[in-house]
Amino acid sequence: MRTKSLKRNRINVVTLGCSKNVYDSEVLMGQLRANKKDVVHEGEGNVVVINTCGFIANAKEESINTILEYVQKKEAGVIDKVYVTGCLSERYKPDLQKEIPNVDAYFGTSDLPNLLKTLGADYKHELIGERLTTTPKNYAYLKIAEGCDRPCSFCAIPIMRGKHRSKPMEELVIESQKLAAKGVKELILIAQDLTYYGLDLYKKRNLAELLQALVQVEGIEWIRLHYAFPTGFPMDVLTVMRQEPKICHYLDIPLQHISDSVLKSMRRGTTQAKTTQLLKDFRAAVPNMAIRTTLIVGYPGETEEDFMNLKSWVEEMRFERLGCFTYSHEENTHAYSLEDDVPETVKQARANEIMELQSQISWELNQEKIGQTFRCIIDRKEGNYFIGRTEFDSPDVDNEVLIDATQFYLKHGEFVDIKIHDAADFDLYGAPV
Repeated sequence: MRTKSLKRNRINVVTLGCSKNVYDSEVLMGQLRANKKDVVHEGEGNVVVINTCGFIANAKEESINTILEYVQKKEAGVIDKVYVTGCLSERYKPDLQKEIPNVDAYFGTSDLPNLLKTLGADYKHELIGERLTTTPKNYAYLKIAEGCDRPCSFCAIPIMRGKHRSKPMEELVIESQKLAAKGVKELILIAQDLTYYGLDLYKKRNLAELLQALVQVEGIEWIRLHYAFPTGFPMDVLTVMRQEPKICHYLDIPLQHISDSVLKSMRRGTTQAKTTQLLKDFRAAVPNMAIRTTLIVGYPGETEEDFMNLKSWVEEMRFERLGCFTYSHEENTHAYSLEDDVPETVKQARANEIMELQSQISWELNQEKIGQTFRCIIDRKEGNYFIGRTEFDSPDVDNEVLIDATQFYLKHGEFVDIKIHDAADFDLYGAPV
């Protein structure tokens, strides 16, 4: 017997993948709301739009499983329509149409007007910065550019997102003002590569100028930088970071590897010596900066010597924040022509070794924070703790500050001075001053 969802004519948007996908879902929902559509994020609705990720094997598997889950609900009569958009759909549309034909329609990453039309809505060009934010009210992602021009051998992003396209500065300022009016206090700047910002529009790297414009937005108190590329990094950004108190002393700069032979094969355009010097320049320019990086282990041809070099370099650099991924062999990338010759068990063992090392480094750095006071923003309450973050921590991926909720009452989204009295490898414990 077929049953129907109780939520009639409600569109449920499901988001998978990175913060850039979160942003895209928010824009989609903002357009739908402006068209007087009933829309929810990961709630209940009889029409489902799945915003997929197609970056690496695990992400693709999660996206496919999610599509299959909602197709089964459609076949059971629980929901009426299933639409798929995002990176997986952009990259594998013909295959998906063939393998999962019960999806009502597939859309790519730049198909928003067509997706809206299918959902009975018009694309409203005048909606600059109108989004239905899904993050806690105190922070929001600000996507300053789309696509990527970098030639990295392992990365499929240019296939799915196209060439680099910067957003005009005045649009980003308007969007930031609208977010601030909603109570957003922290902007997290995202792009595939922040450092390329402005090259297409203004014929120069313009990230520093954008930051100087954004710090003028009333109500915004923190601005955080995610996803910078090491080659050609615009050092004037560090000058602005040092001079402007609103710019968090934090930089997410994925470095991927350090062995010269691996970097060359990855087409990263740099060397171990240049990367090490760049990090020293960062530390000299902004001495208390927290640097977050991500690494890839198990890249084709990575030898035990390459890995040991990487491991000893991580030990030497003592990154405040670090994530490590195993290499994923992706079709249509330059590295796909290479033999994926590092066994999966070796890849995983190497990733585990790096993360064990980083856990120890993080523990040691956190011990140094005991007795210090940090300005923290309160994101949420979880169990018996309020959860906050320092300016050196990004949501979801970095350290958190835990404050005993049985002793203290704090408001979500407020800034509070917290004195640290204990520390674990990835958590700090403190009390309001």
